[in-house]
Amino acid sequence: MPDILHKVGIESSSPNDVYAALTTLDGLSGWWTTNTLGDCKPGGTIVFRFGGNGGFDMKVLESHPARRVLWQVVDGPEEWIGTTIGFDLRQEGDWTIVLFKHEGWKQPVEFMHHCSTKWGVFLLSLKALLETGKGAPWPDETKLDSWE
Repeated sequence: MPDILHKVGIESSSPNDVYAALTTLDGLSGWWTTNTLGDCKPGGTIVFRFGGNGGFDMKVLESHPARRVLWQVVDGPEEWIGTTIGFDLRQEGDWTIVLFKHEGWKQPVEFMHHCSTKWGVFLLSLKALLETGKGAPWPDETKLDSWE
């Protein structure tokens, strides 16, 4: 099965700060979508909405402070259901390294290509949020094509 993989370094940010941006409603709405609701604790479900384009419901499978966050998609586009989304964090000098994985796609359909690029857009929004204090979550992110 194909996976989406990205690596992003966030300068002058601790893994604890990045972890907070991945595990709190304020943090998530600061870089991914302003329409974020739910329970960010393990076993909880986080609901992400993107206007008329729908959204995703993620069950929190793992949450290890400053190290790892793992979600499973429980509702959303058919291609996403059952996939997992993980963020592994580590410190390298003045940088926090984020290794991102969206795993379990059944096949590399065109929508996967779109999602791979959008994950890059939103991971750069996460970087901007932590480095400058201002991310570019939906609806202010870079648009790519007619799916938006």
